[in-house]
Amino acid sequence: MANQLNLSKVPVSVAMNQSMETTNVQENKRPIFDITTDSFDEEPETSSINPDQVTKKLKDLSCAEEDEENLPARPLIVCVQILNSDDAGESLTDKEIRMLVKAGHCPLYKIEKMLNNPERGVKIRRQIVTENAKFAPQILSDLPYTSYDYSKVMNACCENVLGYVQIPLGYAGPLLLDGKTYYVPMATTEGALVASTNRGCKAISARGVTSVVHDVGMTRAPCVRFPDISQAAKAKAWIETTENYEAIKAMFNSTSRFGRLQEIMIAMNGPLLFLRFRSHTGDAMGMNMVSKGTEKALTHIKENFPEMEVISLSGNFCADKKPTAVNWIKGRGKSVVCEAIIPAEQLRSILKTDAKTLAQCNKLKNLVGSSMAGSIGGNNAHAANMVTAIFIATGQDPAQNVTSSNCSTSMEVYGKNEEDLYMTCTMPSLEVGTIGGGTVLTAQSACLNMLGLRGSHPTDPSQNAKTLASVICATVMAGEISLMAALVNNDLVKSHMVHNRSATNLAEFQKQELAAMQNFPKFDNTRN
Repeated sequence: MANQLNLSKVPVSVAMNQSMETTNVQENKRPIFDITTDSFDEEPETSSINPDQVTKKLKDLSCAEEDEENLPARPLIVCVQILNSDDAGESLTDKEIRMLVKAGHCPLYKIEKMLNNPERGVKIRRQIVTENAKFAPQILSDLPYTSYDYSKVMNACCENVLGYVQIPLGYAGPLLLDGKTYYVPMATTEGALVASTNRGCKAISARGVTSVVHDVGMTRAPCVRFPDISQAAKAKAWIETTENYEAIKAMFNSTSRFGRLQEIMIAMNGPLLFLRFRSHTGDAMGMNMVSKGTEKALTHIKENFPEMEVISLSGNFCADKKPTAVNWIKGRGKSVVCEAIIPAEQLRSILKTDAKTLAQCNKLKNLVGSSMAGSIGGNNAHAANMVTAIFIATGQDPAQNVTSSNCSTSMEVYGKNEEDLYMTCTMPSLEVGTIGGGTVLTAQSACLNMLGLRGSHPTDPSQNAKTLASVICATVMAGEISLMAALVNNDLVKSHMVHNRSATNLAEFQKQELAAMQNFPKFDNTRN
């Protein structure tokens, strides 16, 4: 018959699809596949299903991929034609696609796009990497890759994808900040971190946290070179002239709806100029936005100084993902200050300590100790812990915790009897955004939704990012006061044993602690 399908030379998966299509056309009904009979019916006969048959059929289906591997691959030229057709490789077996990759007809790095099927592309990449790296077959079995929206990853968040890593997500809160309550998502593998931060939230929310945010702006600082110092100095003076700066600013601002140049800070070293462009970027973190504007501005400068040579778009004077004094002093991204007053009652009932003890420990540890270490931006107990956990949860760039964790923690006794605690956390360079980058991923978007901060603010661009910065700084404050209380109470190790170790190890630790505490010196809280 002319319309009869010849299934003898078609892969199993394709044959089934075509058979289904034929059935649909003939009966004009939506078929229901009965796994016990390999047939399609209008209604399933549930009473006749044999559990043993179902189990056998599921086992048979699980072997389909293995059976496909045993089929001989079609000639390379045929497979190339199929790949380049409208079929886009759908009817090719995994074995045939691997053959195409090895022959150079399907680049492995863009296999998802070539196949128009991201999940299948990831699966085949895993097969090829396993073979090339000579991994044992089970090496990647515990690395999940299915049921993930790779369309949001491709050309945006990751390349050469093999799957995704699952990180536990907890929350700290309620956190009362600027009159509003937040439940803060934190993704971490460090036991005790979320529990400790949660305890801190309870303490500082007794009267609430107040924040002040300044949108400093994102920075990019190219390095440019001139033939000699005279021409470098001439260019520096030219850029700093109001008329010329305004022209450069217009060129910069033309590249984006939200990028608005605020300043060009110039440092000179020999014939080199380091031009630190600082720009507002709306609710985006803005690194790409500022880079694009900077490139455009450099073309205008070069038109007036053709002898100028652009050494690097980033000259490390930005400075991105490195501990630097320039970010500590000048700021980068969002600059936040949070303050809270913790009453003596909460200090005793929640943190098991008092204001004088905390204030003294903060002075000696966070200020003196950090000074002894030569720390830049490290006048704190562990700000990076809370910053990184929230960064991972909300789709920020985790590597930017280097600059974003700059924090100065201050504690003072407060009130008539000096029994309350006045606390501030100052973070001058929080690099955050609520749109773009990893914020588009499904789980990370859900975490931003928890805070009510997903996407761009509808009427005030940058407000969502500024609020996120405030939430992070307030959460840092919660983590700071809780850890400091644990330190003065000698509870740090114990808490980690509870949350990070087995019950057997904890029991042994408690025995050792009881024996050691008999000779452990008491902390003197009478000295100021």
